[in-house]
Amino acid sequence: MTTTTLTARSMPAPMTFFERYLTLWVFLCIVAGILLGQWLPGVFQTIGRWEIARVNLPVGVLIWVMIIPMLVKVDFGALGQIRQHVKGIGVTLFVNWLVKPFSMALLGWIFIRHLFAPLLPVEQIDSYIAGLILLAAAPCTAMVFVWSRLTNGDPLFTLSQVALNDTIMVFAFAPLVGLLLGLSAITVPWDTLVTSVALYILIPVILAQLWRRRLLAKGQTVFDATMAAAGSWSIAALLATLVLIFAFQGQAIIQQPLIIALLAVPILIQVFFNAALAYGLNRWVGEKHNVACPSALIGASNFFELAVAAAISLFGFQSGATLATVVGVLIEVPVMLLVVALVNRSKTWYERSTSSLSLT
Repeated sequence: MTTTTLTARSMPAPMTFFERYLTLWVFLCIVAGILLGQWLPGVFQTIGRWEIARVNLPVGVLIWVMIIPMLVKVDFGALGQIRQHVKGIGVTLFVNWLVKPFSMALLGWIFIRHLFAPLLPVEQIDSYIAGLILLAAAPCTAMVFVWSRLTNGDPLFTLSQVALNDTIMVFAFAPLVGLLLGLSAITVPWDTLVTSVALYILIPVILAQLWRRRLLAKGQTVFDATMAAAGSWSIAALLATLVLIFAFQGQAIIQQPLIIALLAVPILIQVFFNAALAYGLNRWVGEKHNVACPSALIGASNFFELAVAAAISLFGFQSGATLATVVGVLIEVPVMLLVVALVNRSKTWYERSTSSLSLT
């Protein structure tokens, strides 16, 4: 695949207006979706029936519009750069694939199946846990570039780590989700899970890389301009998907509005735990601060677009799993901005600690 020289200037710019206020747009979509669902229930029931092999066609199109532009930014040629930061790569892989999914399954078991169970609808408890697992099993792709930029993270490390995570995700997402759902005593339709991986990971990766190659053949200026426009498409598709989801979830939310707050608890714990773990492990192994920051942010954030798509395919619009993944969207930006602020403010401590470790 085509490899381009990556510099700090070629990294994505800081968050756009829509990205910075994503939580606000998500909240407005919640309100709009609930109102539209109550006002036009027949329209949304018809949309819900437009599916083939349990894949809803309107959502499938919206998810592709969301995901493909993000994957175009990933240069798999950067995999050759992983040798420059083996320790940081190792820490991120450890947290992403061996800690985060399993810790989320544990948090789901503690909070959803036990502590919060009396406050939740019994028939949806398994589904909520499944949604949390789907969220944790999908490492973040697009927004990591933004978080890295805000912390002055090493751009080559960030790109190579994202490329490596996306490569692993093609092969590991389905087995990992299947394993964790099985351990949680949740039945998983394997044919639908494999179909979701093909539709929302494998095919988008192939199409995105073909598009990337074609754009780069026309020059970096054309590539940058197209990506700027495509970012707006992605956000618009995300917001449209959320309106559809909440049109179906509206009645359940009206009846039990506390559910969103309860689902946010294990997600928040998971974000801060994994960010702190990755940050601390990078300090322990002696990595630079500009590697530890994106490593911590990659370890903490999620590819929520993929999680939402998989939840809809596996469990449906009205499922607790879909609602749980959408809660991840709701809190993603403000929480990750807080993590960004924390790692930036602790830079002096980190570098002093790293220096003292290297002298011992």
